[in-house]
Amino acid sequence: MGDDDAIDVIDTASLKVVRQLNPGPDPELLDVDPTGERIYIANEDDAMVTVIKTQTGEKLAEIPVGVEPEGMRVHPDNHLTVATSEETSMVHFIDNNSLELIDNILIDTRPRHAEYSRDGKYVWASSEIGGTVSVIKLDGRELVKVIGFEIPGIRAELVQPVGMRMSNDGKYAFVALGPANRVAAVNTTTYEVEKYIVVGQRPWHMEIDPSGEKLYVANGLTNDMTIIDVASLKPEKSVPVGRLPWGVAYSE
Repeated sequence: MGDDDAIDVIDTASLKVVRQLNPGPDPELLDVDPTGERIYIANEDDAMVTVIKTQTGEKLAEIPVGVEPEGMRVHPDNHLTVATSEETSMVHFIDNNSLELIDNILIDTRPRHAEYSRDGKYVWASSEIGGTVSVIKLDGRELVKVIGFEIPGIRAELVQPVGMRMSNDGKYAFVALGPANRVAAVNTTTYEVEKYIVVGQRPWHMEIDPSGEKLYVANGLTNDMTIIDVASLKPEKSVPVGRLPWGVAYSE
């Protein structure tokens, strides 16, 4: 909770808040490491990443990064964490052993989200105002591709990439394009957009179910969630939800 400078811990069985953690000032996005032992939190107002212990809330580190950090992603093998800073337009690389910043890469304007490829060799970062997605090779931390989007009948300034998810087989990167009211299915080998999938208004973040069959998309301005069949890349239905949905979490 950004305004309260707190993280609520919710019991998934009872759906009740059981305790609060202190994540530092103005927490934005966060990610938990694969062991479940640490939480990495973007602190927007203080331009830093706070690392805390999941069980105790003990603060392990405060790592300076760029201005207005938001996106956070811990690598699946837990050696690295990336953060994106909106105002600095950078992807920041944090060593999870030393808890120190080890590198920065400049990308397009206002990066919002980061996602690893399924093979763990690349990180993809969306730039909302720049209208692009940057693909960075982790070995050498090299920018290898900047992906743009062109949709017939949609003005370029309305194409604002935010949330992303990789298909379970690694073939597609799904990119929510905000006011363009589309999700792009990008081939992760060719970096070409294979399809623009029409969803509700202003899709933000998404989630894929564990089977990899369905993609759930939160549409912020139509107060609904679009369910996409991953195999056919077709929207199946839209389900009304609460006001201004922003993200999706899947629980079996």
